[in-house]
Amino acid sequence: MPDIHVLDSHVADLIAAGEVVERPASVAKELTENAIDAGATSITVEISHGGMTFLRVTDNGGGIPADQLQTAFLRHATSKLRTEYDLEAIGTLGFRGEALAAISAVSRVEVLSRTPDAPLGASLSLEGGVPGPVEEAGCPLGTTMVVRDLFFNTPARLKFVKRDAAEGAAVFSVVQRLALSHPEVSVKFIRDGKQELLTPGDGQLKSAVYAVLGRDLALGFRPVHSSGEEMTVTGFVSMPACCRASRSWQYFFVNGRQVKSKLMMAALEEAYKNQKMVGKFPGCVLHLNTKLSAVDVNVHPAKTEVKFGSERQVFSAVYHGVLSALEADRSRPAMDLGEQTRLTPSPREQLAAAQTRLDLSAPLRPAPRVQSVSPTPVAHTPSVQVRDSAARPVQPVSPPKANSTISSKYVEPPVPNPTASAPKPEKPICSAPVAPPPVEKPRPASVPAASTVEEPAPQPMEQAAPWRVAGEVLNTYIIVEQGDRVFFIDKHAAHERMNFDRMKAQGYDPMAQTLLTPVVCRFGQQEMEVLLDHKALLGEFGFDLDELGGQIAVRQAPFDVATGEIEATLTEIAQKLLTTGSADPAAARDDLLHTMACKAAIKGGWKTSPPELERIARAVMEEGVKYCPHGRPVAIELTRNELEKQFKRIT
Repeated sequence: MPDIHVLDSHVADLIAAGEVVERPASVAKELTENAIDAGATSITVEISHGGMTFLRVTDNGGGIPADQLQTAFLRHATSKLRTEYDLEAIGTLGFRGEALAAISAVSRVEVLSRTPDAPLGASLSLEGGVPGPVEEAGCPLGTTMVVRDLFFNTPARLKFVKRDAAEGAAVFSVVQRLALSHPEVSVKFIRDGKQELLTPGDGQLKSAVYAVLGRDLALGFRPVHSSGEEMTVTGFVSMPACCRASRSWQYFFVNGRQVKSKLMMAALEEAYKNQKMVGKFPGCVLHLNTKLSAVDVNVHPAKTEVKFGSERQVFSAVYHGVLSALEADRSRPAMDLGEQTRLTPSPREQLAAAQTRLDLSAPLRPAPRVQSVSPTPVAHTPSVQVRDSAARPVQPVSPPKANSTISSKYVEPPVPNPTASAPKPEKPICSAPVAPPPVEKPRPASVPAASTVEEPAPQPMEQAAPWRVAGEVLNTYIIVEQGDRVFFIDKHAAHERMNFDRMKAQGYDPMAQTLLTPVVCRFGQQEMEVLLDHKALLGEFGFDLDELGGQIAVRQAPFDVATGEIEATLTEIAQKLLTTGSADPAAARDDLLHTMACKAAIKGGWKTSPPELERIARAVMEEGVKYCPHGRPVAIELTRNELEKQFKRIT
């Protein structure tokens, strides 16, 4: 067994830094929290190159005395704790005494600080945790921390650092949460010389929400205020009609500390139950204030997770506070008649309506079957009973050429011509496609009819039971009968899979449309950065977008995405790119294909023509479509026995 020894102090500092400092956003979080604890009412955060080469935090707090500057950068040095009993009621954001030591261990740090009773300030420089001499310096009241060349002495950590835009977005997100957690503090954020955020610091949470989240989102919020059981819940929640496709606008704070709480999130969304659309999530800025001893904040190195003494009370306080705010709101969603409102159907809807009218005006006839290139017998041979025997026979369709780029897997059957001179048959009992009459294969001339050469007899092929489309219910589910079984097919899920398979095999060539008026969309900072980073990939899918004043202007969109769905579609794409885009480009492309296949698919509730229902049913019954791209089954089966048991015909 190797000898046990005590780690070198420098190695120990690097290990501790790995727990506290993951990226520039971690540095910004620790330094701004120290500024808040120092009583600052104004904080400025400046970064360059995503914060990797330069990050400066300036505050007007109480400052650090000159004789304590070097001590402040030692491990476990803190002014916020004295005894073990202080851990039972932590009222400060920082308390471990590890932040400054961890940051200085992996960077070059310069600090300027002056206390109210000192005529001059003091400066100190550190490199890799090694401090230099403390010198006098002229500086304003408060503290200025400059962090340069993060991870310069730990190159192994650099490979985990993302692009400057992504790291800068993470720092911005930290500053936004700081502004929302302490509206009494004026917060300024400057990136590469450009000011991107400034809050008034007037103590009004609504002012901070307006500055951080924007006017549109702030106007869609409703105030929350409830108290009871030694807890108060205050803040704002979005109206049910203003819910979004992600949880990126949910902010939770406990005693002024930004936290990630599944308990509070569950209580929030439970209050919206039966009031919001499925797949949409409410936004919120909620502050929970309770006794310091009722919360344990010492459960995570980054202090973003907390443990409550009474989870039931917390859940009840958040749930009833949000529910009361929603019930007190008597307003109704207003009709939007702006320029983005489409008063006429979209081109896709017009095309679908035209096809429906054409199909309904024609007699319902069996669609001709597309023959496979392979000469093997066709398994699907339903029998069709037609009362009028004078109906014209269906002619076989020639198979596609071998070098054709059009897949024969999902070929839409041609629409019958209602002006044909042949007598019109009545509606057939079965609407399944009719197999063409067998064509006798001619014998080669080189082989005599009485040849003794025996050709191998064809092996009998198992014939699948014939199926027929029995109808559609709720404009969503296709009913197919096959032997003693009945299938219910989700037409949207099946069509989505058909689109995805086709796009995957042939490539997605979108029919894009240039918008007369660009659609301006507001996203979270990380969502906006990831969309702009993948601008070229989005361009392949028909989107043309660029940044416009901290928002995104969409100038072109795919034909399948309605104008009113552009923001929701891009939000969904951004969330997928944030999880898979950077790690796996192929998975990111598949995720975009999922989204576009869904947008191009027939929707549940749409009226669909019989030939289209037939085509979808054929894909499920014959061509192996089983699951949609998201994993949901496209069909469920009900047997005769199961059905007759429900009617008590059998036991």
